[in-house]
Amino acid sequence: MQMHPVTATSSVSPQVAVVGGGIAGSAAALKLAELGAKVSLFEAGPSLVNGPPACHLHAGGNLYREISDEQCLKLLEQSIHTLRVFPHAVNQRPTVISVPLNDPGEPEALLPRLRKVQAHYAALIEQDPANQKLGPAEDYYRLYSREQLEALAEQELVAQPQSPDEWMIPVAKNLDLSAFKFPFVQVQEYGLSLLRIAATVKLASERLPNCQVFTQSKVTHIELLPGATPRWRVDYSSPQGSHSTEVDYLINACGYRSGSIDDMAKLSRSRMVEFKAAYLATWPNPQGRWPELIVHGERGTPNGMAQLTPYPDGLFQLHGMTDTVTLFKGGLVSSSESSAQPELDASLSRKLTQGWQAEEVEQRTAEAVKHMSRYLPSFSNAKVAGRPLFGAQQIPGSDPSLRAASVSFDKAHYARTEIVKFSSALSAAEQIIENIRELGLLSPAACGDLNTLQSTQGLAYQQVLTLAEQLAEQRNYPLSLAR
Repeated sequence: MQMHPVTATSSVSPQVAVVGGGIAGSAAALKLAELGAKVSLFEAGPSLVNGPPACHLHAGGNLYREISDEQCLKLLEQSIHTLRVFPHAVNQRPTVISVPLNDPGEPEALLPRLRKVQAHYAALIEQDPANQKLGPAEDYYRLYSREQLEALAEQELVAQPQSPDEWMIPVAKNLDLSAFKFPFVQVQEYGLSLLRIAATVKLASERLPNCQVFTQSKVTHIELLPGATPRWRVDYSSPQGSHSTEVDYLINACGYRSGSIDDMAKLSRSRMVEFKAAYLATWPNPQGRWPELIVHGERGTPNGMAQLTPYPDGLFQLHGMTDTVTLFKGGLVSSSESSAQPELDASLSRKLTQGWQAEEVEQRTAEAVKHMSRYLPSFSNAKVAGRPLFGAQQIPGSDPSLRAASVSFDKAHYARTEIVKFSSALSAAEQIIENIRELGLLSPAACGDLNTLQSTQGLAYQQVLTLAEQLAEQRNYPLSLAR
């Protein structure tokens, strides 16, 4: 399929450097290039959006009981915007939320939030019918009693579930229902493939002549130059040598490494960094096509939340919010007075830069399988399917429950994206564009629109999937994660 360049829409062409080619930096770079800016996007890794393949779309934050309703509604809006901009990224299956007997919470406590999210979703659809990305608002969630689940357990598995009840059959057949409180909640909270987003971003950037992508390029120094009009000098190294460029505006989109760029700019910033991991396992006999399964629990305790995320070919991603699975002792660190960059201990830093030892992969994956098997006994024979999905997450400020963060501004012509969830990337890009416009660096008409990213539209699904599979192979992940 022949791709045509996307025409920029602004007569004003500022030079912008974006440091960090993750989802936040890539979204900002693409949108700015579409609006007429001359963008240089620097990524230290070999390709854009290099983070671990994401597993779910937080369409309202129902997985996080500890966050505010306001954050949930913001996450819903951002998730819908993400689906509109990245239409080929969705893995469409519902999520089932359950509360076990060993948890102090009650399922009914989820209902006020679900009603608020549902009502807000209905309002968004009324504003713009194109916002209906999670099915009809009236079907956003459904409750299941124990009696209903026991009846569904008697039904035959369906290869391609079409109705809410059909999605619940494998859950009803395999879960130890005696270990749970009722009702269960089925919510239209889908999966999202970061590998297909990475593929979309690469293809989109190639359609924008004024968006130059520099991979394997590490920024080594930044400096605000003297003069009446603020400009930044950016030094960077690449396989071809050392280089320098000057720009009108600088965006720090380095994720958990954002503090290192702040330090270069001599800016202080309070933030936290948390190291987390998920695990891949193959289940020899998964019995049907599964929804995502969430078993609520108290974070950091032996009964921490368990999460089972399905992919094709019997592959599952596992989270367990305990210190032996997803969380790590010493894995949550804060910035200091002397540096805006929180420092993880040496063992976790080595994981980020050098990978994992084989025995630790086996041990942690086995713990994840064991944790899920407490509620899903037949899952106990699942086996390691690949290297863990791991990384460090930045959290601005000092509240570790913060999820709906976006962007902050500092000094002259300097912005930092501070997203916690990838669905916040487009919101951060819009705020940066508004700031650049207010500075007079873009024409007044170039204000940005969350719901449109012209360069990501019109791509063929098969084209995106093929590239996503290539990225999975290059990054040593199972191809099923791309599918």
